[in-house]
Amino acid sequence: MRSSTLSKKGLIVIPNEIRLKYGLKKGDKVNIIDYGGVISIIPQAKDAIKESEGLFKGGSSLTKALLSERDKDKKLGK
Repeated sequence: MRSSTLSKKGLIVIPNEIRLKYGLKKGDKVNIIDYGGVISIIPQAKDAIKESEGLFKGGSSLTKALLSERDKDKKLGK
């Protein structure tokens, strides 16, 4: 576990090992999330669209599943 000390202004230093592991550089943005007692620092995607490319490749189509369910509902008169 890595630790850091909070400054008077609320600043912390992310240890170098963690910055290197996640490719964090000066000026990068991060999200701070409070999970009910647990604080997480999540790097923001630099290009969310490019980084999510291919994320759902090969999986089932949720759109097709939804349309199929709606067809079933129509047949049942819902």
